[in-house]
Amino acid sequence: MYSEVFAHFDSSAPAPSNGGILAGKRVAVQSLVGVRGWPAAAGPKALRGFVPLEDASVVRRLKEEGALLVGNTAASELGLGICGDCTARAVQEGHADIVLMLDTMGEARMAAAKAGLCGFKPSWGRVSRFGLLGLAPSMECCSLLARNPNDLAQAFRTIEGMDDCDPSMVAVGEARDRPGNGSPSKDLTAGIVTPLLEALSPQERNAFSRAIANLQDAGVTIREVTFKDQGLFSVVHQVIASVEASSSCGKYDGVRFGHRAQGAKNWNEMYLETRRESFSSLLKAFLFQGAYFQFENYPAFENACRIRARLVQENRKLFESLDLMLLPMQSTLHDANQARTLEQLYNAFPFTLLANVTGQPALSLPSVFKCGGQDMGLQVLGPFLGDEELLSWAQTLMVQGEEAA
Repeated sequence: MYSEVFAHFDSSAPAPSNGGILAGKRVAVQSLVGVRGWPAAAGPKALRGFVPLEDASVVRRLKEEGALLVGNTAASELGLGICGDCTARAVQEGHADIVLMLDTMGEARMAAAKAGLCGFKPSWGRVSRFGLLGLAPSMECCSLLARNPNDLAQAFRTIEGMDDCDPSMVAVGEARDRPGNGSPSKDLTAGIVTPLLEALSPQERNAFSRAIANLQDAGVTIREVTFKDQGLFSVVHQVIASVEASSSCGKYDGVRFGHRAQGAKNWNEMYLETRRESFSSLLKAFLFQGAYFQFENYPAFENACRIRARLVQENRKLFESLDLMLLPMQSTLHDANQARTLEQLYNAFPFTLLANVTGQPALSLPSVFKCGGQDMGLQVLGPFLGDEELLSWAQTLMVQGEEAA
């Protein structure tokens, strides 16, 4: 039902007549993505009544390429986790062909995996963040969901590229024009971070091994790789993202827009009551944690940043001899849809945090990794700024995996 999937549905929106590579494609955007005139009901009470005055850069580019925007989907609170998020359902139930969704710790890829869709998180800095209502600027990226990699590639081509409104973007030179050869061969080498597989159940590990063996039979060379500090991805993400979230949410003070607590005796009381009423217990715990590292234990935040830099360097060195990295998407041991605490949340995203910490592109592909009849989703990571190459391999990897399954 539209009322369950969409926070705002525009049934009267005229189809653009300017042509473009997305002409005829219906696109929905998560309500964290600003669309002029559409209410941004992005989860928290803090944003109640807020209506963006202009389009996010990604929305403007979609319109320029002929996409028909059908509405914005119900979102989790500022995109943290997927509990309450209905973005993937817009494609799954046939309301849209492509959807845009923020990915801060793996939400877009996880939502795609649970819906049997393809989900793509671009490299950090390839897609403008102007007009997004997010939490952690250095971890999050506007991502894409669709039924097939071809739609992902077309949509990515539309929204990526430098934007004067976003000074954090990365200049990629000729990276966008480097084609992948599009078919796996013995020259394709993929890495498996074996210690991370311990987060799977024994049955799931066996099923993942079978999926990898099928890809080997299709000609993909598999190598086991390790990170020196691979156990720190979760800690690094949690410290840095929570500090950034604490800073980002400072603007939700009841003064400029959104919800304002009633009955306060002075401005300070109004501010405190507004903050208390505006966020759920999960998001408040995240913000409290960030405030602690920001004001009481800043050296821990600095250490997390140094470790992150080391992990990024180590990851890029690994990709000097790898084309792809293969990981599971999820485990049945922890359900992201049911995560209500920070511990549950991070337990549910053990495989996806790597790409958010390093900023590299990552895909969730259906039908390749199955366990007990359930599609678990296979995560494919490419080198930083190697988005085009990663997308060019996606369709063939899906076909090879499906044929061998």
